[in-house]
Amino acid sequence: MSTLTVGDRAIALDKDGFLVDLQDWSHEVAESLAAREDIALTTDHWEILELLRQFYAEYQLSPATRPLIKYTALKLGTEKGNSPHLNRLFNGTPAKLAAKLAGLPKPTNCI
Repeated sequence: MSTLTVGDRAIALDKDGFLVDLQDWSHEVAESLAAREDIALTTDHWEILELLRQFYAEYQLSPATRPLIKYTALKLGTEKGNSPHLNRLFNGTPAKLAAKLAGLPKPTNCI
C-alpha cells in the first residue's frame, strides 16, 4: 500500500493506485492522482469524472469500457461517448484510469 500526499493529508492507495477509502476523494485528490499519470485535467476530463461518479452513485460499481462509452453517449452525446474521445483523454485505458481519478474502485473486469 502507498500513500498520496495532498496538502497535509496522507491518503492511502491500494497496490494499483486506487483510493482505499472512497471518502478521501476530492478535486484536489483527483488533480494529484492525475499528476501521477502525467495528465493535466481539463474541462473534458472533469465532465467524464463527474459522470463516472454519477454512474457509481446510481449503480454502486465502476463501469467497464463499453458501459462507460454507452453511459457517456447517453448523457453527453455520441461526440463525447465514443472510444477515440475517451481513449485520448485517459491514455488508452478510459475505464480504469477514469475510475481511479474519479476516486472509484477499479472496474472488476480491468486488468
